[in-house]
Amino acid sequence: METTEAIKKKIQVTNDLHSIVKTMKTLAAVSIRQYENTVESIAEYHRTVEMGLQIILRNVPQVIRIQKPARDHHVGIIIFGSDQGLCGQFNERIASYSLSTMGNLHFQPENRRVLAVGTRVRAKMEELGQNVTDVFTVPESLLGFVPLVQKLLLKIDSWQLQEKMDQLFLFYNQPLSKASFRPHGFRLLPLAEEWFENLAKKNWPTNNLPNFTLDPQQLFSSLIQQYLSVRLFRALAESLMSENASRLAAMQVAEKNIEERLEELTARYQHKRQSSITEELLDIINGFEALTAETKI
Repeated sequence: METTEAIKKKIQVTNDLHSIVKTMKTLAAVSIRQYENTVESIAEYHRTVEMGLQIILRNVPQVIRIQKPARDHHVGIIIFGSDQGLCGQFNERIASYSLSTMGNLHFQPENRRVLAVGTRVRAKMEELGQNVTDVFTVPESLLGFVPLVQKLLLKIDSWQLQEKMDQLFLFYNQPLSKASFRPHGFRLLPLAEEWFENLAKKNWPTNNLPNFTLDPQQLFSSLIQQYLSVRLFRALAESLMSENASRLAAMQVAEKNIEERLEELTARYQHKRQSSITEELLDIINGFEALTAETKI
C-alpha cells in the first residue's frame, strides 16, 4: 500500500518537473521574440535588395539570363528542422510536407539531393524513405546564422556545378502565431522571369531614381547572391521561431498535465494523511477505552 511519504516524494518530483517546464516555457517565449525581431530586420534588408535589383532591371533589362529547368537534372532540396526534441510534431510535419510536395511535382527520389538542417528532421526524412545527402546542425544562437548560410550557399554552388542541379526548393515551418506554425515551401531557383518583370514595373517610392556606376552584370550577380542569402536567413529564422512556438505549445500542454497531476497527488496525500490521523485517533480512543475497562474491573 502506498504510504504518505511515497506520495510526498512524488509531489516533490512533480514540483521539480513543473519548475523545469515553466523555465522551458520562458526560454521558448524569449527565443520567439528574438527570432521575431530577426525576421523583421531581414524583411527590411530584403526590401533594400529588391530595390537595388529594381533599379538595374529598369535601366539594363538585358542582364536577366534565365534558363528553363531540365527534367532529367537533379533537384536540390534544403529542409530546415531541429536538433533538439520536446517540440511536438515539428519535424514530422515538415518532412511529410516536403516529400508530398516533391511527389506532386513528379520529382523521383533518386533525382533529389536533400540537405537537412537538423539531425532530427534528417531522421524523419530517412524514416519516410528519402535519402539525405548532407546534414548541417542548427545554430544555437544568432551568431551561427552567417556561417551556416555561407555553408548553404557553397553547397548550392557545388550542386549546380557537379550535380547539374538547376532547381532548388526550400522547406521550413512558418510561424502563424507565438504558439502555432504551418509547413511552407517554395522554389528558390531558378528565379521566375515573371518576378523580374513585375519588379521592374514596380513604382519607385520617390521621384528621384538612384544611379550606379558599377558594371551592371557584376552588380546584378552580387545582388542576386544577397537575395539568396536573405531568403536562406529568413527561412532559418522563421524555422527557429516555429520550433520554439511548437516547444511553447508542447510545454503548455505539459504544464497543464503536471498541474492536474499535482492536484491529484495533493488530494491523495491529504486523503491518506487524514486517514492516517483518523487511524491514530481511533487507536488512542480504543486504547483509552481498553484502559478504562480494565480499571473498572
